[in-house]
Amino acid sequence: METMKMIKKNIALATGLLLMGSTASFAQSLADAKKAIDAEQYQKATSMLKTLVANQPKEGDNYFNLGKVYLLTDDIDSARAAFTNGVSVDPKNALNYVGLGQADLAQKNATNAKTNFDKAIDLRKKEYSTYLAIGRAYIDQENPDYALALPNLQQADDLDSKDKDPETFLALADFYAKQRKNTEAYPMYLRALDITPDLSRAHVQIGKMYKDAFAFPEAEAEVKKVIETDPNYGPAYRELAEIQMRWSDADPKNGPAKKAEALENMRKYLDLTDKSFDSRLRYAQFLVYAGDFATLGKEVATLNAPDPNNPKNFVVTRMRGYSAVENKNYEQGVKYMNELFARTQDTARIIGSDYLYLGKAQQNLGQDSLAFINIAKAVELDSTKVDELAAIGNKYYSAKNFAKAAEVYALATEANAKDPNRAMNYYYLGASHYFAYAFDLRDGKNPTKEALVKADTAFSKLTRLAPEYETAYLFRARINKNLDDAENSQKLAVPHYEKFIELVTVTKPEKAEANKNALIEAYNYLGAVYANTDKEKAKEYFNKTLALDPSNALATDNLKFLAGGGTAKKTSGK
Repeated sequence: METMKMIKKNIALATGLLLMGSTASFAQSLADAKKAIDAEQYQKATSMLKTLVANQPKEGDNYFNLGKVYLLTDDIDSARAAFTNGVSVDPKNALNYVGLGQADLAQKNATNAKTNFDKAIDLRKKEYSTYLAIGRAYIDQENPDYALALPNLQQADDLDSKDKDPETFLALADFYAKQRKNTEAYPMYLRALDITPDLSRAHVQIGKMYKDAFAFPEAEAEVKKVIETDPNYGPAYRELAEIQMRWSDADPKNGPAKKAEALENMRKYLDLTDKSFDSRLRYAQFLVYAGDFATLGKEVATLNAPDPNNPKNFVVTRMRGYSAVENKNYEQGVKYMNELFARTQDTARIIGSDYLYLGKAQQNLGQDSLAFINIAKAVELDSTKVDELAAIGNKYYSAKNFAKAAEVYALATEANAKDPNRAMNYYYLGASHYFAYAFDLRDGKNPTKEALVKADTAFSKLTRLAPEYETAYLFRARINKNLDDAENSQKLAVPHYEKFIELVTVTKPEKAEANKNALIEAYNYLGAVYANTDKEKAKEYFNKTLALDPSNALATDNLKFLAGGGTAKKTSGK
C-alpha cells in the first residue's frame, strides 16, 4: 500500500510538474507571439497564435491577440471571427469584447463599438488592462478618436497604481505623439523606459520625434541604440531608413550617401520581417519616396494581398502605374492607371497624382487631348501640379496650336496663385491668344478681336507680377495697335510703347541693343501718332529711329513730310 501511495504521489507530482511546465511554455509562447507582433512579423505571429489557440482553446487572450494581428493586416472579418470565438470559449475575458469594439471602429460603427466596450468594462471594470485596450482601440485607427481615448488611458494609468506595465505609458505617449504633442509624449516614453529600459518601441518612437524636429543626428543615434541592443528588431531599421531619407533631403551635400544608407536599412527591415504583404507594401511605398522606380517596378510586380478584396490592393495598383510611367512603359502605365480608376469602391481615394500619371502616360503616347483632360483634373485636385499642365500648354504652343495652348494656359494661370512660374504662364497665355488671332487673320478666317482682348488682359496681369518685364509692354503695344481704329486712332498703344522704351533705354540700357528692331518699331509708331498733333515730338521719334537705322525709309519719308515735302507714311501693323 505504501508503495502504491508513493507511486500515486510520484504520478501526481509528475503531472503537476508537467502542467507547470506546460503553463510556463504557454506563457512564454504568448510573450513570443506579442514580441513578433511588436516586431511587425505578422505572419509569424499569426502562425504562433493559431498554434496557441489549438493548444489552449479556452484561453481568451490567445484569441484576442490573434484578432489584433488580423486587424493590423486589415483582415477585419477574420479578426471579428477570432474575437467572437474568444468570447464564446472564455466569456469572462473582457479583452475580446474590446477587440469586437475595435473591429466596429474599423468599420466606422462607433455605436456598436461603445456597446462592446461597455460589455468589457462590465466584466472587468477594475482591471487596468481593459481600459488600456479600449484606449488603444480608439487611437489605433486610421482616424483616431482622441477625445474618447484619453479618459480610458487615464483610467488605465490610475488602476495600474504600481506602474508595473510599461504599455500604459507607451499608449499615453503614443496618444500625444500621434497629435504631434511631443513635449507631452517624451516624458511618457521615459516613464515606460524606467519600467523596461530596453523597450525597443519606446526608443524608436523617441527617435521618430527627433526626426520630426529635424534633429537627424540625435534621431539616428537614438534608433541605433535599439539596433545595438536588438539587431533583429525590424521596426528600428525602418525608422532609421526614414530618418536617413529625410536627412538626405535636408543635406544635399551628403544626400546621396544618406539615401543609399536609407535604402539599405529599409531592405534590412524587409528581411527582418516575415516579408508579409504589409511589410513588402511598406517597403514599396518607401521606394516611391526614395524615387527608386526601377526597384519599385520589380517589387510591385509580385506584390499581391492574400485577400483580393484587401483595400491595400488599390495602393499596389497605383504604384504599378506610377512605376510603369516613370520607367517609360507608358502603355503599361495607362493599363494600370485605368485599372485604378475602374475600382469604383475606391473613388474617394483618387488623388491628383493619379490623374497626373495617367495624363503623363497618355501625353507620351501622343494622346494629347486625353492627357490635357486628366492633367487638368490633377491640377484641380492638387494645384502644386500646375507645372505639368503648363508643359501640355507648351507642347501645343510649340506646335503652333495657339488656340489650344491658350485654353491650357488659362487653366494654368488660375490654378495656383503661389506658383513661381505664374508670370511665365501669363506670358504664354497672352502670346497664345495674340498669335491665334494673327494666324487666323493671315489665313483669312476673319477673326473677331476677342482673342486680342484676352491677350491684353493676360499681359496686363503679367506686368503686375513682373513690372520690369519689357516684352510684356511690347506685346500690349502691338495688341492695342490692332485694337485701335486705324483711321481715327485713340492712341491705345502709346503708353505701352513709351513704357517699353523707358525700360530698355533708361531702366535697363544694356537691353537696348538686343531690342533694336522693337525700338525702331516703337519710335516709328510714336512718330506717326504725334505727326498731326506735335510735329517736333514726331521729328524727335523719327530721328531716334534713324540713329538706330540710318536708312529706315519710313522715318526718312515722314521727316520729309514734316519738313514740308513728300508724303507721310503710316507704321505697319504687327
